[in-house]
Amino acid sequence: MSCFRPPHWFPLLIIFHIILLTCSLVSSDQQDPQRLIKFKESLTNIAALSDWDPNVAPCAGGSPKWNGMICNLDGSVFGLRLENMGLSGNIDMDTLAEVTSIRSLSFMNNSFEGSMPNIQKIGPLRSIFLSNNKFSGEIGGEAFNGMSSLRKVELANNNFGGKIPISLTRLPILVDLQLQDNQFDGEIPDFEQKDLIVNFANNKLDGSIPKGLRNQDPSSFEGNNLCGKPLNSCKKKLNKKMIFIIAGASIFAVLVAIIMTLFIIRSRRRRKIDYKNCQVTKTNINNAYKHNANNKVIQMHTKVQEQTYKRSDNGGKLHFVRTDRERFELEELLRASADVLGSGSFGSSYKAMLAGRAPMVVKRFKEMGNVGKEDFYGHMRMLGNLAHPNLLPLVAFYYKKEEKLLVTDFAANGSLASHLHVKRRLDEPGLDWPTRLKIIKGVARGLDYLYQELPRLSLPHGHLKSSNVLLDDEFNPLLSDYALVPVINKDHAQHLMVAYKSPEFTQHGHTTKKTDVWCLGILILEMLTGKFPANYLEQGKGGKPDLGTWVNSVVREEWTGEVFDKEMKGTKNREGEMLKLLKIGMSCCEWDVARRCDIRDTVEKIEGLKDRDDDEEFSSYASEGDAYSSRAMEDDNFSFSVTS
Repeated sequence: MSCFRPPHWFPLLIIFHIILLTCSLVSSDQQDPQRLIKFKESLTNIAALSDWDPNVAPCAGGSPKWNGMICNLDGSVFGLRLENMGLSGNIDMDTLAEVTSIRSLSFMNNSFEGSMPNIQKIGPLRSIFLSNNKFSGEIGGEAFNGMSSLRKVELANNNFGGKIPISLTRLPILVDLQLQDNQFDGEIPDFEQKDLIVNFANNKLDGSIPKGLRNQDPSSFEGNNLCGKPLNSCKKKLNKKMIFIIAGASIFAVLVAIIMTLFIIRSRRRRKIDYKNCQVTKTNINNAYKHNANNKVIQMHTKVQEQTYKRSDNGGKLHFVRTDRERFELEELLRASADVLGSGSFGSSYKAMLAGRAPMVVKRFKEMGNVGKEDFYGHMRMLGNLAHPNLLPLVAFYYKKEEKLLVTDFAANGSLASHLHVKRRLDEPGLDWPTRLKIIKGVARGLDYLYQELPRLSLPHGHLKSSNVLLDDEFNPLLSDYALVPVINKDHAQHLMVAYKSPEFTQHGHTTKKTDVWCLGILILEMLTGKFPANYLEQGKGGKPDLGTWVNSVVREEWTGEVFDKEMKGTKNREGEMLKLLKIGMSCCEWDVARRCDIRDTVEKIEGLKDRDDDEEFSSYASEGDAYSSRAMEDDNFSFSVTS
C-alpha cells in the first residue's frame, strides 16, 4: 500500500493560509466601525448616537465607547442596546449581518414602523428585543427557521397580526417569548421547550391552550378567547347527532310547556275566585313595598363600590404580577374588612383582612394618568419581576383610567418614620444602634439592587424617605413606593416626591443618577439624629435650614456628640462606628454632585460598618468628649459643602 507524502512546502502553505485567515479577521474587526456607521445612516432621530465616531473603536478593553454598545472582553461588538432613544427609520439587517460578532439586538421603546426585520440574516443571534414600537403586519411562519441559538424573543406591544409563527416552536433553547399586546389570532401552536416562559396576553387568540404551556401563569393568556389549563376548562364540541338530539328534546319540551299552559288557563276559567280571601290590603302593599325598598338600599350600599370597579376599563380584574402568591378576586378585596393605614403623598393606604389569608395592603393612586394603559401594564409587570429581601414586593395591580390600586404585602412593624418620630409610651424603647445599623444596611442593599436592575431609570427609587421604609416582624427594612417616577404625573411628582427636593433639582431643575444617593444620605442623618428632615418640606430655597446643613454646622463647631438621637440606646463602645456612618451620610448629602459619593462606594462603606468599635483606643478618646469626634473627621481629611 502506498502512502501519500506531502511535499516539503506543504506546512508553509498551511501557515500562509492561517496568516491570511487571521489578517481577514483583523480586517473584519477594523471594518466594524464603518459598518455600524453605515447602519446608523438607515435610522432617523439619531441624536442619541452622536458619539458614534468612525475613528474610535466601538469597544475597547471590553468597555463600550459608543452609546448602545454591548462588548465582548476581546473588544468585539457583542450586541446593540438601542433602547428609549426615539429612533425610527429602517433597521438595516444586511449591514448588521456583516458585523459577525453580534449576538444580541434590542430596539425596545422606540418608534420603528413597518414589518418585522429579517433577523434570519444573523443566524447565530441569541436574543432579539423589539417590544414597545409600532411594528405591524404578519410574521411569516418560517421567520425563525434555523436560528438554533435564539433564547429570547420579545415583540410585545406592537401591532403584529396573523398566526403565531410555527418556527418559534422549533427553537431548541428558547426560554423567553413575549408576544403580548399585539393582534395575533388563531390557535396557539404547541411549544415543548423546557423552562420556556411565554406571554400571549391581549391578542385575538382562541381555542385551547396546548399541553406544553399548561404550566404557565394564567395572566399570560388573559385578554384572548382561550380555554383549558391553566384557565377554565373548554366545553366539548358537539357532533351532528348530538345536536339533532338536543334540538329534538328542546322542541318536545316547548310543546309540553305550551300544552300545560293551555291546560292551566282552561282550569282557571272554571275556578271561582274568592276576592275577599285573596285581596291584599293597601297597608300590606305599602309594607311590602317598604320592605323590598329597604333591602334594595342595603344591597346598593354594600355593592356600590364593587360595581364602580366592575364598570372600569379592565372589567374589575386584579392583575397579579407574581406567581408565588395565592390569588384572589377584586370582589374579595373590596368586601374584606379593612383598616386605614394612612394617607401619604400619592393616596390612601388600607390594610385588608382577607378570610383565611395573610393581610394585604391596598394603596390608591389618583395621580397616575401620566402613561397609557399598555405602558402602565408593562411597567407594573417590570416591578413584579423585581425580587430582593429589602424590597416590598408588588403582588397585584388594578387599572382604571381615573385611579389605580397597587396591592403589596403587609409589614408587621409599620414604617421607620413611626419608630423615629411618633411619641412612644414611657416604657416603650426607641430603636437602638444595632437595629438602626441593620436597617440602614438593608436600605442600602435594596437601593443598590434597584440601581442594578433598573439602569435606564435616572431615579431607581425617587421617593426614598423614612415613611417609605417599612419594617417586618424582625425589623428588616422593606423599601416601598419605588420606581414610580415613570408613571406618576410629572407636576405631582415634582411637588411631592423626595428626589425633587434635592439640591440639583431645586437649584438647576434636573435630577441625576446620584439624586437617590442624596435621599439615602438624608435618611442616614434622620436615623442618627432622630430629627425629621425639613428637606421634605422646604426644597432648600430659604426657610429653615435643612437637616444636612444643621448636622454640618454642629460638626464644624465640634459639638458632634449633640448630633446623635438621645433616645438611641446601645451606643456604648459604638461611637466610632456611629461617626463613620455620620460621615457617610454627610458625603451622600454633598450639594456638589461631582463630589457626592456614588451608590457603589456608599454601599461598600456601609457594609463595612460593625456593630461595635474594634479600636480599644476609642474609649480613651471618647472620655475626652467631642474632641475625638472632630479629630476623627479631620484625620480622614473630611470636608462637606452645603452650598451650590
